[in-house]
Amino acid sequence: MLRWIIFVTVYLVMGFYALQAIRTATRQPWIHYVFIALTLLVIGNFIYQFSWADEGRVLSKPKSYAFGFLIAMLSFQLITIIFLFSEDIFRFLTGAYQRLFGTHTEFSLPARRRFLSLTALGIAALPFGALLWGMYKGKYNFQVLKYQLEFEDLPDAFDGYQITQISDIHSGSFDNRKMVEYGVRLIKEQQSDVILFTGDMVNNMASEMLPWKDLFATLDAPDGKFSVLGNHDYGDYVAWETAEAKAQNLEDLKKIQKEMGFELLLNENRYLEKNDQRIALVGVENWGAGGFIKVGDLKKATKGIDKNDFKILMSHDPSHWQHEVIHDDHHYHLTLSGHTHGMQFGVEIPGWFKWSPVKWRYKYWAGIYEELGQFINVNRGFGFIGYPGRVGIWPEISVITLKKKSLT
Repeated sequence: MLRWIIFVTVYLVMGFYALQAIRTATRQPWIHYVFIALTLLVIGNFIYQFSWADEGRVLSKPKSYAFGFLIAMLSFQLITIIFLFSEDIFRFLTGAYQRLFGTHTEFSLPARRRFLSLTALGIAALPFGALLWGMYKGKYNFQVLKYQLEFEDLPDAFDGYQITQISDIHSGSFDNRKMVEYGVRLIKEQQSDVILFTGDMVNNMASEMLPWKDLFATLDAPDGKFSVLGNHDYGDYVAWETAEAKAQNLEDLKKIQKEMGFELLLNENRYLEKNDQRIALVGVENWGAGGFIKVGDLKKATKGIDKNDFKILMSHDPSHWQHEVIHDDHHYHLTLSGHTHGMQFGVEIPGWFKWSPVKWRYKYWAGIYEELGQFINVNRGFGFIGYPGRVGIWPEISVITLKKKSLT
């Protein structure tokens, strides 16, 4: 309760401070009242959703949107306050100087400058508007990103072999079937040899996938569809009544994946064959640093595989690649991961620049990386969770073409 009181108090103080910029910029009272009403509505809805709504620990759609609107409002307030606080320091120093060395007999603060308040509001409106747009449109702004990777020891028959990778569907967050159908259609249009899904099909419960099962079942590829589990698929973020209920939820999700035509690899491997040549496809259960579930087992997953085989590894969390995979006795030519979502927020100019706050948590967080002669692709995710939108880091469908590297 004390944390709520402190949080609400700080939020309201920030809102009052931001209101001063609006009052300086315009003398229209209705604008002041609209800002006050929005400030109170956002915090009121957030408190209701996270205190009295009956979903428990599950991050439902109403909770996600309450969180999203709160983040948007906080970004507006914070940027405005940075400008106002800087000006207030200057105003205070000016007032003190005039009192001590000027003609003023009493201490007084100079009036706020309207130009600075307008500048603050204009800049603050940019992330505020972007976060709102990200909830409205950005979360379904699907991008098909294509990569070509060369390997000296790629079997000749797989020269030009094409993989479509999707990750982090998070079906429990979807709220627009037409746009999800558009994303699935983009996957189909790639006409890849194989489709690989790298975990987090749901947010919490297997039942979240039921409305979307028929749609994702329409995906098809000549060499099949394979999947692994992500941290959210285990149901660890739900307060289950019994351990049996949690275990059954995982079994239900496995069944749903099978009914959709995905072959789920649980620390297992399969061979993809072409013209009497083959490459190994390895799938591990989730292994994540920083408190995430660690049940991925490379030794078990590679049982029966020769060290000299060309290997593609599916592992949901890229921290697994960093901490275990690239140093393993086996050489994993290509690892496919997801998990980070690129934090669903950042700035990216393809081929030139990419930045997201998630870089401070994950060394490998989006796109292709190479270490010790091994590649990883960290897919930015098909869906979304938490903040119900995306800004700058768009939902991704990865298309990777394997090429035989010329030795000349």
